[in-house]
Parts: sequence; C-alpha cells; structure tokens
Amino acid sequence: CNRTGLILKHYFVCLGKTTTSTSAMSEKVRTRLEELDDLEEGSQRELLNLTQQDYMNRIEELNQSLKDAWASDQKVKALKIVIQVRIMSKLVYERILSMCMDNRSILSDHFSPENVNDTAKETCLNWFFKIASIRELIPRFYVEAAILNCNKFLSKTGISECLPRLTCMIRGIGDPLVSVYARAYLCRVGMEVAPHLKESLNKNFFDFLLTFKQIHGDTVQNQLVVQGVEIPLYLTLYSPAIDWILQCIAYHAPEVLLTEMMERCKKLGNNALLLNSVMSAFRAEFIATRAMDFIGMIKECDESGFPKHLLFRSLGLNLALADPPESDRLQILNEAWKVITKLKNPQDYINCAEVWVEYTCRHFTKREVNTVLADVIKHMTPDRAFEDAYPQLHSIIKKVIAYFHDFSILFSVEKFLPFLDMFQKENVRVEVCKCIMEAFIKHQQEPTKDPVILNALLHVCKTMHDSVNALTLEDEKRMLAVLINGFIKMVSFGRDFEQQLSFYVETRSMFCNLEPVLVQLIHSVNKLTMETRRVMKGNHSRKTAAFVRACVAFCFITIPSLTGIFTRLNLYLHSGQVALANQCLSQADAFFRAAVSLVPEVPKMINIDGKMRPSESFLLEFLSNLFSTLLIVPDHPEQGVLFLVRGLLNVIQDYTWEDNSDDKIRIYTNVLHLLSAMNQETYLYHVDKVDSNDSLYGGDSKFLAENNKLCETVITQILEHLKALGKDETLKRQSVLALSFFNSILAHGDLRNNKLNQLSVNLWNLAQRHGCADTRTMVKTLEYIKKRSKQPEMSHLSELALRLPLQTRT
Repeated sequence: CNRTGLILKHYFVCLGKTTTSTSAMSEKVRTRLEELDDLEEGSQRELLNLTQQDYMNRIEELNQSLKDAWASDQKVKALKIVIQVRIMSKLVYERILSMCMDNRSILSDHFSPENVNDTAKETCLNWFFKIASIRELIPRFYVEAAILNCNKFLSKTGISECLPRLTCMIRGIGDPLVSVYARAYLCRVGMEVAPHLKESLNKNFFDFLLTFKQIHGDTVQNQLVVQGVEIPLYLTLYSPAIDWILQCIAYHAPEVLLTEMMERCKKLGNNALLLNSVMSAFRAEFIATRAMDFIGMIKECDESGFPKHLLFRSLGLNLALADPPESDRLQILNEAWKVITKLKNPQDYINCAEVWVEYTCRHFTKREVNTVLADVIKHMTPDRAFEDAYPQLHSIIKKVIAYFHDFSILFSVEKFLPFLDMFQKENVRVEVCKCIMEAFIKHQQEPTKDPVILNALLHVCKTMHDSVNALTLEDEKRMLAVLINGFIKMVSFGRDFEQQLSFYVETRSMFCNLEPVLVQLIHSVNKLTMETRRVMKGNHSRKTAAFVRACVAFCFITIPSLTGIFTRLNLYLHSGQVALANQCLSQADAFFRAAVSLVPEVPKMINIDGKMRPSESFLLEFLSNLFSTLLIVPDHPEQGVLFLVRGLLNVIQDYTWEDNSDDKIRIYTNVLHLLSAMNQETYLYHVDKVDSNDSLYGGDSKFLAENNKLCETVITQILEHLKALGKDETLKRQSVLALSFFNSILAHGDLRNNKLNQLSVNLWNLAQRHGCADTRTMVKTLEYIKKRSKQPEMSHLSELALRLPLQTRT
C-alpha cells in the first residue's frame, strides 16, 4: 500500500504546476470531487476539469482508502481503487491531445510529431521531466510506463527508445516477484501502444530467465520462512505474470522463436513454473508436436517446487486441442496416467483426470476409456469424494459422449453406468441424464432395438421422470418430455409388433407423470396399429385382429388419464378413426361416444402457452373434424338411426355458449352439411372394408325421412338465432350469418324443393334488409348462381336468380 501510495502521489504531481496552498477546499472543489465518489461501481467519470490541487487531495484520500480497504480485507474495493487510478493515464493522453486541436484542425489517428503544436509538446515534456524527478524506482517506472503512449507527441522513435530503457530499469527491482509483474505490465503497455516492437518483449523474458535463479536463492527462501509461505503456493503467484509475458511473445511469433524460448527454459534447473507457463501460452499445435519432449522435461522437474500433476494437466489441455504424432499417443497416455493415478488428493486427481479423459476418448477405443473410468471411480468413491467433484465428473461424461456417438459401444463400456451412479445429488444427476439423452437424439441415426441401449436409456429416462414433483416448472417438464419422447420414437422392433406394444406398455407405467409422453405413446400405438393394417393389406387374421384390438384398448385406457380437455377430445377422435380403419367398429363407437360425452366439460377459457384464450374456436374446429368422420361411421344396430349425430346435437343444444358468439350456428350449419352428405346415394368417401350408412340403408325411405327431420330441427334452431339478432346492435352479425346460411343451402341443398327455395330467397333478402350486407360479395354470389344455372342439371337456378334482387344504397 505504501508503494501504491507513492505511485499515486507522484503520478498526479505531474498534472500541472505544484501549488503549496493547504487551505480548506472551496465549495467548487468539493462539488467536483463528488464526481469521484462512485468507487463501488468502478466509476470512469470525466476528470479533466479538476485542478492539480484537487487531484493531489483526492489522491491522498484514495491512498488512505486503499490502505483501509486492504487492512479490512476488502480486496475487491482495493482493486476498484487501483483500476480507477489506472484510468488517469488515458486522461493525461487525452488532455495533451486536446491541446493539439483547435476549431480549425483535428489530429488524425496516425498523426506525426510535426503535427503537434509547441504548447502540447511543452506540456508533454513537463510530464516526463516531473516523472524523472521521482526518486523511488517503482513509482517512477510505473508512472512513465503508464503514459508511454505520450511519447508519440515528441518523437517518432520515442516509444521504441523508451521500451528498452524501461526494460533495463526493471533490473533495479530486487524482489523477483515485484520485478516479474513490472515486466508483465510493461509488456501489456507495449502490446497496446506498439505491438510491432517484439524485441522488448523478448528482452523482458530473457532478463527474467537470468534472474529466475533468485526464486530458489537464500534471500527469497529465508523471507518465505519468515512469512510462513510454502514454496508451491509462492510459485503460483508468478504464473499470471509469466503467462502474460509469454502470451505476448507467442502472439504471431515464428516457430523458430518459440523453439528458442523452449530451449532456454530447458537449460534452467527447477523450471516447472516456466514449463507450465510455456504450455499455457504457446500454441497447442506447437506443444502437441513436441509432447514427448515436454514429458521428458516434466519428469526432470523437482516435485517439491511445482506439482507435476499441474504440468500434466497443462499438457493435457493442449493435447485436447491438437493431436500429437500418432506413434507417440499411447506412450503419452501411459506416462501421464502413471503420475495421475498416484495422486492421493481427490481434488488434484479429478482436476487432472478430467483433462486427460478427452485425450483418451479422442485417440483410443472403449477399452482404454473403460480403464480410465474405472480408475476415476476407484479414486472418487472412498469417503464419497465424488460429492465435491460433480462439475468435473459431469465434464467427463460430456467428453465421453462427445466422442462415442454409437450408443451400443458407449453402453458396452463396462464402467459407464457405474460411473453414473456417482451422481447422487438429484439435480446434478438429472442434468447428466439430460446431457446423455440430448446426445442420443442428436447422433442416433437409425431406430434401435438393442437391449443394452434400451435398458440403459430407460434407466436414464426414468431418472429424469422421477425428478418431477409439484414444484417442477412447466418448461422443465416440457424439456424432459421432449427428451423422453425422442427416445421413444427411436425404438423399433421391426416386424415384432407385439414386442413393440409391450415396450409401449412398459414405458406408459414408467412415465405416467409426464402428459406429453403419454400423448406420444398413444400416437405411437395408433401408428403401430396402422402399420399392422398396412402389413396385412387391410385383411386382418384372427391374430392380428386381436392385436389391433389390444392396441385400441391401450389408447382407450390411457386417454382418460390426460388433463388437457382438447388433447383428450382430439385423441379420442384420432384413435376412433384408427379403430374404424382396422374394422374395430364397437371400439370406434366407444371412442366417438367418449368424445361426445366430453364436449360438455369444455370450459369457456383454456390455457394456451400460458395465456387464457376463449375455447369456442377450438371446439368449432374439433366438431367440424368430428362431423367429417361421422359421415362414414355406420349406425350401431342396437342404437337406432344416426344415434351419434343425435347425441351430439343434444350436447350442442345444452352447451352454454357465449351471448355474443355465433359459433353455435356455425356448428349447426356444419351439421346440415353432414346431413346433406348422408342423404346421398353414395357417400363422398369410405373406409376400406367398412360399410357406411349408404351401404347399410341403401337409400331406405325411413332413413331419409329421419335425416330430413333432423335437418328441419337444425334449420329451426338457426332461424331462431337469426331472429334473435334483429336488434340494432346485432344487425351486422345477422346479415353475415344469413348470407353464410344462404351459401350453405346453395352448396348442399336441393333448391328444386319449393320450401328450401323460398327459404333461400328469404335469407338473401334478410342479408340486405338493413343495408349491412357487403354489396361486392352479393354481386359475386349472384353472378356465380347465374353461371351455374347455365349447366343443364342446374337450370332451375335461373328462376332462383330472378328472385334475388340486389338492393342499392341511396
């Protein structure tokens, strides 16, 4: 702190001419200093307007604050103070730069000293003269290094001349730890202001090598004893500085220079610290090519100074990024693992093993990977050491599955599943399982029935499923369901349909808490049913008929366990269609009856993606699809004519619709479309090997009469609704519905019937009565009728067209 205080004090003495006044600061100065008080947020406020005396007083405060923060163990606050002061060097540069500008000219980014005016040069020189007067070496060095960029105002060669001088100046710093950070700082500044001047970087490193032996000298060793600091801990303090110096050197450096650096490090004794920094800073390709050389150097290092396992970890990090020569790969693994497996401290062991697992997976087979996993289990199981190493263990799993995309090979690794058993903290275990399933879904190209894969992934999926509880978020449930469904869709037993159904039955019992999984299982079983029909070409044998009935029963049993009302409705409809296609008529009836009986339970509002929406539009869509299916569903011999349609009409009539909604009438209109289709001698479509009502009744007069009676009932309901819309505020709705009903009669009705013909004329007039009709639509509709009337079978439409006037607006 004393050194820092000196640095800060001398740094700001140079801002201007010294004033000796020690009187109390004026109110103006107090106001200015308030700009500097935001230390907790690391403020970088503009400070150029403060006077030199303001700076001096503030620096004294910062110096004391730094001491107090350090003494009270507030290291973060101390760091923020230092960072804030470091900003001042930029302000100095900007202040001098501002002196070079006037209203007529602005210096370019690549200005030369000739463009700098005398005032700016004099101020800049004053800075350097003041700095030169600082007696203490360290403050003088840091302050001059901080404003190194200001040399550009004085001379083109100023920076290139100052860097070697500052490099030599560091030789006067006796403490090797202080000197190496001074060199790191100089390299940092040099790379910022003159990245092309590489020679000073090299010189700093070579000078450090010359003083490297000081670290192991008596002076330093005695001081460490006094301070009670162990040499391994002390050496780690050097790593950031050395790493930075070497990174600066290695940036775009030629191979020859890197080789020279490595050779110089070899010549030093106890060079583990340097070796580690070389492996951290140099390009991975450079390290990997010389991996055996580095292993030889690691072996020669003194274990007491810098742990060898850290060196092997650094080597492993490089080999994960670049490949060593193929002939050396096995020897490299053996040499590294000899050291790793002897580590007694579980944390040291797992930190190193985690890195080398990737090397093993990258270059070797499941045999070597299994050996490594077994060794990890052996080291991490005693005293439940794995509980403190979940991040590293998770990382190992990710690396293994990143290289083993064939899950039959992965799960044949004997120690893989025992390795998973070490994840005994539920949230961690679930994350690992999710990671495995994501990899499976991503990389599994073909469906599988491999029992090894199925048993292992069922266990993984069961683990994910069992983590679901009342507090689990919906997004988490959705993600788990997606992963489990991805697994289910990749399981196929080929033509062994019974085994496939058994698998679905087993998974239903295992994953009953995730509704999307149950939905997927129902779809999968329906798909299996249709696949059976395809294989048998629609001609089921006694065995396959029994099998498809079992599939249908699976769906019928499972659907009621779902909570989503429209999910159940649509699955009842879909499953009924599948049952019908497979000639399971009584089962199809059961599905459709279940769907009809469920309609009254549809709530007015439903949750869609977290938002409440009206349900009527969804109900309208479902019922329209149901009507299309009911056309081909044959009547049950014991239930009477059109029993499903009658039941559905009763449900629609009793359902409580919104007062301002016309969906009930739209549904009734769709019912008329259905009844009209049922009146045809031959229906528009059929299900193969299923006799629909057109075949069963063969145009029977009683059937047609019953159908017409239902039509009259529905039409009555529609007309009553239109009458109820006769109020001023609903005339527009009345007009739209009247025209819609007219179009339905035009498309589906027999207008040769006098009553129906007159009804259509009345609807046409009603649509225009109050001036609410869309005239353009009315004109196009009438043109269409006239065009159709020209067809021989539609000649009766010409008379109708004459009775449909177009009202003009006045």
